[in-house]
Amino acid sequence: MPDLSSRNPDWWRQAVIYQVYPRSFADADGDGLGDLRGVTERLNHLATLGVDALWLSPFYPSELADGGYDVADHRDVDPRLGTLDDFDALAAEAHRLGLKVVVDIVPNHTSHLHPWFQAALRAGPGSAARERYVFRPGRGADGELPPTDWQSVFGGSAWRRVADGDWYLHLFAPEQPDLNWENEEVRADFRTTLRFWSDRGVDGFRIDVAHGLAKDLADPLRDVGGLGATGEEALQRVEPGTHPYWDRDEVHEIYRDWRKIFDAYSPPRTAVAEAWVPDARRALYARPDELGQAFNFEYLQAGWDADELRGVITGSLATARAAGACATWVLSNHDVVRHASRLVLPRGTDENAWLLSGGTAPPTDREAGLRRARAATLLMLALPGSSYVYQGEELGLPEVADLPAEVLRDPIWEQTGHARKGRDGCRVPLPWTTTGPSYGFGSGAAWLPQPASFASYAVEAQSGAEGSALELYRTALRLRRKLLEGETLTWTPDAPAGVLDFTRTETWRCVTNLTAEPVRLPPGEVLLASTPLPEPDVLPPDTTVWLG
Repeated sequence: MPDLSSRNPDWWRQAVIYQVYPRSFADADGDGLGDLRGVTERLNHLATLGVDALWLSPFYPSELADGGYDVADHRDVDPRLGTLDDFDALAAEAHRLGLKVVVDIVPNHTSHLHPWFQAALRAGPGSAARERYVFRPGRGADGELPPTDWQSVFGGSAWRRVADGDWYLHLFAPEQPDLNWENEEVRADFRTTLRFWSDRGVDGFRIDVAHGLAKDLADPLRDVGGLGATGEEALQRVEPGTHPYWDRDEVHEIYRDWRKIFDAYSPPRTAVAEAWVPDARRALYARPDELGQAFNFEYLQAGWDADELRGVITGSLATARAAGACATWVLSNHDVVRHASRLVLPRGTDENAWLLSGGTAPPTDREAGLRRARAATLLMLALPGSSYVYQGEELGLPEVADLPAEVLRDPIWEQTGHARKGRDGCRVPLPWTTTGPSYGFGSGAAWLPQPASFASYAVEAQSGAEGSALELYRTALRLRRKLLEGETLTWTPDAPAGVLDFTRTETWRCVTNLTAEPVRLPPGEVLLASTPLPEPDVLPPDTTVWLG
């Protein structure tokens, strides 16, 4: 059995990390918004589930212009979510239960309410306070045009003009001004932040927009032309490391500096990069002298296709090995359509158009989606490396695609003039009980409405229920820990077309049927199946088995 204790500096290499979106996890004070005390009260769910760590999405002071990623103070707790004492209690209870604690760090930008930005607005053009951010005069006869054609990820120009005529950069919402990482005050402040949370017992960090910190700010700033605002396609059209504001080579100097801080603790603090960059570039962030790990978005974006998945798995393992890191696997998170819905959308479906249709064009088969989600989960948990589980996927939750426009909170909706529906559908608060105004999330209604169907997905409904998604996760995680050994896999050379078949060890083989027809199951003892097998030697479509 692998050593995932606090004594093992490599505990993260094969860990299962559960992402908690605090505002949607559990509401202890009844105001409709999830909070830290709510998380603490429900930690036993994670311990019973069998995960190794929880990752807390931002809980910092924020006006929620971007779901908490607009941070007004990186070293405090939003009063609506609790206090630093509440955080300390959460960390202490997690550690008592044997769970590690990972927190989000948001270094690319702050909230416009951050004291630094407010000081910059008061100080005026050319001031030292403005040097912490990216301010520039505009173009045109009267400076009325943005300094460049850079576009916000959320739509529209990435520049906003202030009252005195200067423009500031915001690669995301206007309420999220970008920091200037060429400024030593900025670098020093984040060193302080990393030490602040590490000293409070945090075991690791998830680095938001890790590929965005370094920017080419040499005047005159250069336009990007047709490269677009974000995405790997834009990066693939330029020399690697040279895009004006994404994935620049200079960003790695920052993370080498951070690694010195991480390694000053015993055991060293871990980190994982959120870096939407091509596969080969992602390996750079995962090097041992930098963050050590990076999210594998190729796997998340892969379709339900054996050849595509095998290629992604093989490439991801090779990339991680070359970096001296472990691979990471993720199926859902707070930014994407939940995989219980996504995996049954026809290839090439415009997911935004599907969301705008309320999930009706095309319609999705929830039973088929849950079947694929269960099979995908067992496949993911059998792969070498660490797996990241998004809250609610252990319940088989589908995307809530039919949220009405009047309840939407994601800034993407307004920022794009209602052209993109946004990410609220995967952030709907969790159902814990089968009754109540918010199905046990809190004592009153939740900040995003839950559909009536959530009652059947509730923890209360599934706990102890044979064959439920929750019990499948619990069994899989318990068994996985017993089977873990090494960080390699071996593909079976004569696997049928449309079937993924590999061995981890002599006692662990994983077989997934991604075809529409049953296939013959290889010999071996069935340790776990994602759905019941109609016959002992037959593997149905959209099913994964673990063999011993």
